[in-house]
Amino acid sequence: MDTISTSMLFLILSILILISAYFSGSETGMMSLNRYKLRHLEKQKHKGAKRVGKLLSRPDQLIGLILIGNNLVNVFASLIAGIIAERLIGDAGIFYAGLILTLVILIFAEVTPKTLAALNPEKVAFPSSILLTLLLKLFYPLVVAVNWITNGILALLGVSREERELHSLSSEELRTVVNESGALLAERDQSMLVSILDLEKVTVEDIMIPRSELVGIDINEDWKKIQKQLTQATHTRVLLYRDTIDDVVGYVHMRDALKLLSKNQFTKATLLRAVRELYFIPEGTTLNVQILKFQHAKERLGLVVDEYGDIQGLVTLEDILEEIVGDFTTTKEPAPSEEVHIQPDGSYLVDGSATVRDINKEMDWHFPTDGPKTLNGLVLEYLEDIPEAKLSVRIAGYPLEIVDVTDNMIKTVRIIPAYYLKEANPKD
Repeated sequence: MDTISTSMLFLILSILILISAYFSGSETGMMSLNRYKLRHLEKQKHKGAKRVGKLLSRPDQLIGLILIGNNLVNVFASLIAGIIAERLIGDAGIFYAGLILTLVILIFAEVTPKTLAALNPEKVAFPSSILLTLLLKLFYPLVVAVNWITNGILALLGVSREERELHSLSSEELRTVVNESGALLAERDQSMLVSILDLEKVTVEDIMIPRSELVGIDINEDWKKIQKQLTQATHTRVLLYRDTIDDVVGYVHMRDALKLLSKNQFTKATLLRAVRELYFIPEGTTLNVQILKFQHAKERLGLVVDEYGDIQGLVTLEDILEEIVGDFTTTKEPAPSEEVHIQPDGSYLVDGSATVRDINKEMDWHFPTDGPKTLNGLVLEYLEDIPEAKLSVRIAGYPLEIVDVTDNMIKTVRIIPAYYLKEANPKD
């Protein structure tokens, strides 16, 4: 070192600091890349993305290479800085050299390059991958040796390589990715993707038409009455039963009925022959499972039955699709449905048969959904009794007034939204 001039040592030191900055920036750039965007670029045959993807396939080797290079450079930089300081100041200069070099490395070789790399990971990672690939080939034996020792230590601590490389996303993590996508996805698209993920949390009971609201035709009725009911049907598929819905025969498609009518063969006997077999769904089936079952069975509707085989309600494929894309007839803003009626004072009259999930979705309210499915059931569970009219309760922060009780069922409830209360009581 005595034969090297002080100015040359300064030049070498500057080069070493630049190399240290390169390793620091490369590490941050590589680790800050959007992995999903990277995979997309790899599929597009982007050369830089393919190089980076290959390096990131073995993150232990990549990090080992970067740390070996960075530590070697910083050690040599410390030695040279000490020699320069000793020449300029003397023995005491080594102490000051350590302080000054720490500050220089922190600013120029750590914080600045890592910040730039974090803000522009692709611009840093793709070019630097060329040199990193070459260095990995040159120092491969050393990198493998270091990784072998490191993996051995981690194995003693009970951490396997498989656990460290497990990067699959859970549904909750994927939901967060979608919600945080910001401008990359339209709000409507985000909502649909999250709704798809939520299908695994929603069961057929949550969206079914309850048994009490099922509409069908009693095949034992007079033929003229049956004909009138068919002509007034609002659905393309109509349930047929004998005397009660428990003795359901099947369903008839209106297209089949029209064919019979066009051929002058429209009788009760021919109608019964046109009946299609019903598809039954066990209660508790989640929507993500049921939509696949509908697809496999080539069915579009099914009756939900409990463990005793009793009919609980009806679910259609359209009901599940509306859970994803929303109600086909609703507007973009939360709007009352046929079961919710806004009043002049700002309160809402809600049918007791309305499902809690539909009320929450349409009105952006927050009633609990882990218990009874309907508003009537929610109030009855809370009171543990059948109430009388004019009784008021508070559930989930919302004041509820029982308006009408008929046949042991709550028919109408008045609900005062939380935001309405805040406006009426600004001091609260």
